[in-house]
Amino acid sequence: MKSIYRRIRSIADGETSRLARRVLFAFVLTFILSRAIVLLIMSRKIPLMYLYFRGTHVHHLNYGILLLTVTGGYLLFAKPHLTAKRRAALVYGVALALTFDEFGMWLHLGGSYWQRASVDAVVVIASFLSLLALAPSLEHIRPRHRWALFALVLAIVAFGTVLVIAGKEVGKLEGPKLRELEMSSTP
Repeated sequence: MKSIYRRIRSIADGETSRLARRVLFAFVLTFILSRAIVLLIMSRKIPLMYLYFRGTHVHHLNYGILLLTVTGGYLLFAKPHLTAKRRAALVYGVALALTFDEFGMWLHLGGSYWQRASVDAVVVIASFLSLLALAPSLEHIRPRHRWALFALVLAIVAFGTVLVIAGKEVGKLEGPKLRELEMSSTP
């Protein structure tokens, strides 16, 4: 009986890892595409594609929130089969990226698209998804894995510290230019 339980559990762990890889893939790809599109719009290389409702710019975090809501409801109430879960994982990754790409706007309820908190949030989410997608299950962690995990967490914390310190200086230099670019692209 125990061997059947372990076999079922290992299949579930493998599928969880596969789903997490799909979420990570969609998350990273969507973040890169959304930032690239915004840069192209702001530099007037492609036409203005922002949605305005009664003069108010509907930011893409709203699309993300809508997709998160629909995906969560679907997964909770429809109880989909495996193929549908795999598709939902891709939609979930897109939704996370659209939402967390503008995380700074959650904190400050407006302000510039280029807020530092948004990029920091994306790095943290991507790091967490990477660990979930690529790390072995907890039952299979050996002492060398623990040291590698500890080193990775330490590196992420050190990198985050460097980003915060350097970001303040870079923001002072580049922030006004980005803000000007953003303001010039609004109708």
